[in-house]
Amino acid sequence: MIKEHMLRELRESERFYLNTVSCFEEEDSLFRPKDEMMHVAGQIAHTALSIRWFIEGAFEREDGFDMDFEAHQLETKKHQSIAESLALLKYEFEYAKGVVATKSDEELFAPLPKGPVMGEQPRIGAVLGILEHTAHHRGALSVYARLLDKVPAMPYLDAS
Repeated sequence: MIKEHMLRELRESERFYLNTVSCFEEEDSLFRPKDEMMHVAGQIAHTALSIRWFIEGAFEREDGFDMDFEAHQLETKKHQSIAESLALLKYEFEYAKGVVATKSDEELFAPLPKGPVMGEQPRIGAVLGILEHTAHHRGALSVYARLLDKVPAMPYLDAS
């Protein structure tokens, strides 16, 4: 039951995010409000790469989460295209759903190793981390859209 709920939440989070960013066009890829901030394509890529970071840290790495944030930042900066970043985001959501779908309740509720990120909490907390982190960047991108005089779509509407 919990696995199905988490899979539904991941699907909904992806849909909400894609609805919000649907107002951007490829020429908006490098827009950022200030020089030191991530641009639109970078925000989307960072969100995607963080999905993998949560899944790897919770389910694939015995030592927990990779704390080399400088390397993560460098990887994010490589992504300069909204289309490329959105493809990565969709791929990483599929990857996360695939991993969660293979886990038993026992595996989902097994504790993470001790560490600075979610130390000793149930592994399923990583899915909640994905949801929160994705919502955070969805909100930031809504502000970016407004700064470009665009109106982000209502995230919760079914576009089909």
